[in-house]
Amino acid sequence: MGFKPAPFAKAYDISLNKFRKYYATVTIMLRMAILVVLISTVVWCQTDSGLRVSFWNVENLFDMENDPEKNDDEFSLGGRKNITQEIYDLKLKNCAAVLTDLNADIVGICEVENQFMMQELNRVYTDRDYAIVHFDSPDRRGIDCALFYDPAVFTVLESRAIKNVLPGNLPTRDIVHVQGAYQDQVLHIFVNHWPSNYGGKEKAIPKRAATADLLENIMLDILADDPDADILLIGDFNEEPIDPNIKGFIDMNNGKRSARPFTNLMEPLVGKPGVGTYVYRGQDNLIDQIIVSSGLMNSGSLKILPGSLEILDQPKYRQQEGKYAHYPFRFWAGNRLLGGYSDHLTVSCTVIMDD
Repeated sequence: MGFKPAPFAKAYDISLNKFRKYYATVTIMLRMAILVVLISTVVWCQTDSGLRVSFWNVENLFDMENDPEKNDDEFSLGGRKNITQEIYDLKLKNCAAVLTDLNADIVGICEVENQFMMQELNRVYTDRDYAIVHFDSPDRRGIDCALFYDPAVFTVLESRAIKNVLPGNLPTRDIVHVQGAYQDQVLHIFVNHWPSNYGGKEKAIPKRAATADLLENIMLDILADDPDADILLIGDFNEEPIDPNIKGFIDMNNGKRSARPFTNLMEPLVGKPGVGTYVYRGQDNLIDQIIVSSGLMNSGSLKILPGSLEILDQPKYRQQEGKYAHYPFRFWAGNRLLGGYSDHLTVSCTVIMDD
């Protein structure tokens, strides 16, 4: 009878025709499925990356106008620092470079003169369009605390300036309190710049003790209503993490009121060679700190991401040669222009949702 391949060939032709008929549809569906997976992955990565929070003492970010109510003459046109437009522009450019390296969702700022300078820095920094929280404080030098935040990530619900009147009725910079929402969870952020040792350390310690007492009572008020409140304190505290005023503050035990202790994220770095945010007389200091409530460490939906604490310590941010090698590469050394960034390095951490 011989071999007859016709039935097989016919079946093959039918299958091939069906394949050709549905090929375009299958291809489109496959491409759509891949696209959905890719979009989902990108969205997941964006929402899972957490809230990056940073703090930076920008070292005297002043405008060029002489305000008769502030001690800002040296940074004004005609002042002893011989400010020019080029110097002003360089300061803003260098500050914006730090913000670029940080790429943070929230940046607490201190040593900024006014709202205008926050706007100016936001103008020069083009990677994000930050919203601003700022209040003019009664500090004699005219320096304030403030906050940049990305409104696409963090929503501000309330903000206020906490007046800090020191013993002897001395004015100083306000503490900025911002209450906001991240992933529908409430987060309290306090931006601090505690009194410095200017005029002598022994005179400054009681000033910081009064500041710590003021702030601790505010924390206890919040924790009385919500023991698991998520609270983040960032700032230049002008004390080491192991100094008495800081240790006394984080124990959350004030008079007859108490709460679960806070955690200083910087404390594990104390004593590590070459680690610090500031250098004084050749010694590394950790005066720029991040302190968090127990709610961010132990309970609730928001958590500090373990291992996320970071000091932005790139070589360009430190002097590399000479007598002051390893010191932060500051912008001014007295009235001499160095043209660096700041006498402080930044600190950062990440807050995540812990589902």
